[in-house]
Amino acid sequence: EFKARARLLADEYGMDVGEARKIWAFGPDGTGPNFLLDASKGVQYLNEIKDHVNSGFQWATKEGPMSEEVCRNVILRVLDVTLHADAIHRGAGQILPTARRVYYASMLTASPTLLEPIYLADISCPQDSTGGIYGVLTTRRGHVFAEEVRPGSPIVQLKAYIPVSESFGFTTALRAATGGKAFPQCSFSHWAAINSDPLTPGTKCNEVVLGIRARKGISPEIPPLDRYLDKL
Repeated sequence: EFKARARLLADEYGMDVGEARKIWAFGPDGTGPNFLLDASKGVQYLNEIKDHVNSGFQWATKEGPMSEEVCRNVILRVLDVTLHADAIHRGAGQILPTARRVYYASMLTASPTLLEPIYLADISCPQDSTGGIYGVLTTRRGHVFAEEVRPGSPIVQLKAYIPVSESFGFTTALRAATGGKAFPQCSFSHWAAINSDPLTPGTKCNEVVLGIRARKGISPEIPPLDRYLDKL
């Protein structure tokens, strides 16, 4: 029921009730963490193109503009639509690719970034070896968020977050830094945004995006905004 859903989104997540009632779709695959909202006023023939606009949205959120990966946490609002008076020009062939281009351009102007998987590392070691662990974590963009001394024993239990991409060879580096005394155990914890701008050349996030594009065999540079403009 859309009214009950709108009330839940407003109460629990602070969303505007009017907007929450006009959610057209979730994406990708109709169930994802992205919203398509109708925020337009008095547009003619809008219901005719709703399905095509939604199909473009599903496509755009399944393959984002930067590295053709699944999108997350994107709200796309349809603010205004100008449609051709002739019904033959309002088919899927015209609407779907246009909608997709608009979504891509909107995402690129909304400061997008990449989410990377983060491991929770559970490390036990003697108290005199903790310095080496902090050193290894710092060089790998990780950080310790909890330190616990086991009562009656010299063992310290550290809990730290470390990006999965930096975890290759982590155990070996840890053993080398602590003389073989540290025992790490890694498990997936959460996703976190990479703290740099993917559209600025030379940043960590930009390097990751270009690496993904090279691996997938698509054009090496992130598409510029003017690629999504209609050229007559």
